[in-house]
Parts: sequence; C-alpha cells; structure tokens
Amino acid sequence: IVSGSILVFVPSFGAFVTPDLLGGGKADMIGNLIQQQFGSASDWPFGAAISTILMVAMLGGTLLYFRSLRREADQSIYRQSAPAYQDQVKPSLRSRIGQLLFSSYALLFYFFLYAPIILVVIFSFNTSRFPTHWTGFTLDWYGTLFSDFAIGRALRNTLIVSITSTIISTIIGTMVSVGLERYRFRAKSSLDAMLFLPIIIPDIAMAIMLLAFFVLINMELGLSTIIISHVAFNIAFVAVIVRARMASIDPALEEAANDLYANEWKAFWKVTFPLLLPGILGGALFAFTLSLDDYVITFFTSGPGSTTLPVRIYSMVKRGITPEINAVSSLMLLASLFLVPLSLYLQRKGGDS
Repeated sequence: IVSGSILVFVPSFGAFVTPDLLGGGKADMIGNLIQQQFGSASDWPFGAAISTILMVAMLGGTLLYFRSLRREADQSIYRQSAPAYQDQVKPSLRSRIGQLLFSSYALLFYFFLYAPIILVVIFSFNTSRFPTHWTGFTLDWYGTLFSDFAIGRALRNTLIVSITSTIISTIIGTMVSVGLERYRFRAKSSLDAMLFLPIIIPDIAMAIMLLAFFVLINMELGLSTIIISHVAFNIAFVAVIVRARMASIDPALEEAANDLYANEWKAFWKVTFPLLLPGILGGALFAFTLSLDDYVITFFTSGPGSTTLPVRIYSMVKRGITPEINAVSSLMLLASLFLVPLSLYLQRKGGDS
C-alpha cells in the first residue's frame, strides 16, 4: 500500500497537462508554475530552482519506495516460512454481502475510469460538431482527419521519433539489464537505483532538465532532441522489463554452453538471447507506446517543424473540443489498446516458456 501510494503521489505532484486542461485556470499546480516560468514569465532560473526542489523531493520518495519494497520482501519471506492453514468454511451472509458490495464498487470504479473514453469514441462518429448531443452517425470526421496536412506531418514526426527511440532504447536497455543481472562491478547498487529515477521523477522535472541540457550544449531543438529525450526515459522501462525476464533464466544454461566450448558471445546469441527475446519485444512495445503518447517531455524539447501528434492534439484542444480531436484520440487509443496487451502477452509468454 505504501509503495503504491508513493507511485501515485509522485506523478500527481508534478502533474501539468491535467490541471491545465481540466482546472479551468483556477487549479494550477506546481507543474503549471514551472511551465509558466519557462513560457510566459521567461524566468528560467526560478523555474529551474522549483524543478530542482521537486526532483529532490522525488528522490526522497524514491528512497522510501525502495525501503518499503525491502521491508515487504523480508516480511514475505517470513510468511512463506510459516505454515498456512486454510479451513473450508461456508461463507456467511455478511461475507456474501461484503463481496457483493466490493464487486459493485469495482464496477463503479471501472465505469468512472472508462466512461469518458467511451464517450470520446462515440462522439467521433457524431454528425454534429458540438459534443453536447447526438445527431447521427458519420465517418466524415475520419476522412477530414486523414486529409489534414498538419495532422499528417505530426503523425510522420511521431512515428519517426517513436520507432527510432524504441530501437535505440531497446538495445541500450537490454545491455544494461544483462550487465546488472549477470555481472558484479563497483557502484552496481548505485547504478541500479539510478535506473529507476526516470520512472520516479515527474515528467515536468525531467523535461526541464533535458531542455536546460540542450540549451547548455547549444543544440538546436528538433526531432533529434526529441529522440534523445525519449531514449533517456525509455531505457529505464525497457531495462526493468528485460531484467525481470533475465532474472528467470537459469545461469546454468549459459554455463553449459561454455562447457560445450562456446564463448560468451556465442552462448549469449544461441542460448540467452532466444530466451530473452519475448522480454525484449515486450519492453520494445511498451517503450513504443510511451513514446507514441508522450506530450510533456516532447513539448519542452521540440522545435519548429518537429510537432508530434500529442503536441498537435493538445494545441487543438486549447481551441475547443471538435470531432476531429475525438477521431484522432480514438485512433491513438486503438493503437495503445493493441500495443499494451501485446506487450503483456509477450512478457507472459516468455515467462511460461
């Protein structure tokens, strides 16, 4: 519970997009304050100071997270060593009522979570331009969407960034996971902890750090800076997924290959890599999905002519909700609904094999 609370608190504390769109200008959070310092206020030192404080606070949350995980692991070992007794007792009326209430609560939760998404998809087929009432079914908005040059260019930029960053982060993340799981070296624990920082640090703080870095080295903002930024946060997610798969592979298999006169390189490609491939593909698909949907980091590290689809959608939403926005959001939702379950399926398939 503590670990889950920290993982919810950290991204909520630095939220930027949701307060900006749904706050009505009256619910600014620290993420909005940071964005204003780098935007309309043009006070970069103050924005950098706030980002630094936010990052330090999140590092403290990270330490608490790891400590709670370690305590939970110790307690789980103790519970596993104790005998378990399970008596088959017929559930009482109170327990049946409790299960019914719990199931009803779960249904209400899922309805609250998915009802807005379902409405977006439904109104993307509405003949009216106003998302207030249903007037009829049409596919015209999807035709308008595909004929929009700005949307087409944003989609092209999004695919270039997502595919390139996924390939690079998958290669680096796989090498990092293999090194951390199979070898011992100095500062391994520190590197292991630092690997989780892009996952824990709020997007707004990471975006500011990347922007400051590119300005410091005098690098022109564009597709190249977006790709570098996406690689920076995707490596951590790929490494975590691939390392989980790597931990399930018996090292004796590699040792057996070495006993059969295979060097480490050949043993990796003939033995380890085929077993690791489902995890690698799962991590790659997950990284592609994150890169496809990212807005905050892309917004701060993009330049003229490098607008991606999420940034384009956000600029359209600021002018009002239209059926074109519902249509493109539905298509992105469809892509995410396909890629995320496929990633989970590949990871589970790798574990079963």
